[in-house]
Amino acid sequence: MTASRARPRAGKPAARRRPAAKRSPAARRRAAARRRTASRARWRTRGRRLLVSAGVVAVVAGLLVLIPLGLARDPAPVCIDRPETFPAAGIQGWRGEQLENAATIIRTASALGFGRDGQILGVMTAMGESSLRAIDYGDWETRGWTNPDGSRTTSIGLFQQQDWWGSVEQRMDPAASATLFYERLGRLPEWQSMPASHAIHRVQINTDREYYAGYQEDATAVVDALSGPCE
Repeated sequence: MTASRARPRAGKPAARRRPAAKRSPAARRRAAARRRTASRARWRTRGRRLLVSAGVVAVVAGLLVLIPLGLARDPAPVCIDRPETFPAAGIQGWRGEQLENAATIIRTASALGFGRDGQILGVMTAMGESSLRAIDYGDWETRGWTNPDGSRTTSIGLFQQQDWWGSVEQRMDPAASATLFYERLGRLPEWQSMPASHAIHRVQINTDREYYAGYQEDATAVVDALSGPCE
């Protein structure tokens, strides 16, 4: 008996893949347009983000610059009666004790009825005579200068006033020596119409009537800075 061969069972035919439907040129164009639109939208979004980031960086950088400047600026006004408000850096190079003496001259002048012009003259004089310091020596000690009669000079104080101006105590006291200066200036006819240095020369009787002119700009800056309203 021969072995019977098993007949192979018929399998299911493999499923055929349907060919992709061909898109029309119009459809392809529409798809390409959509892709371009999406790409542009993405770039616009990125651009807006970059602009926002740049703006934030600029604001932060500005604050980093402005905040230290704001902190460095002295918010307190300069008040002539409060030396602690005077600029630590000085005014035109004049600072500390020098500004305090200038303030005394300005207050004294104001009390005696002298306005801004007279105040500037007083500060100019003390700048030129003593660098705004109440020193207890003068031209004899520093330069060996003598009076016209050959006697040694006795000038001391802010205004380098000699014996005939007043006592040592008066001449060494900033307010008292300023009063002595303004009493003589007030007796000078039409001093307001003279060049500032010439008017001072008539009071101080120095050798060069142009000498004080070099201090006028500094004196003006100091007087104006110290004459603001105290808040």
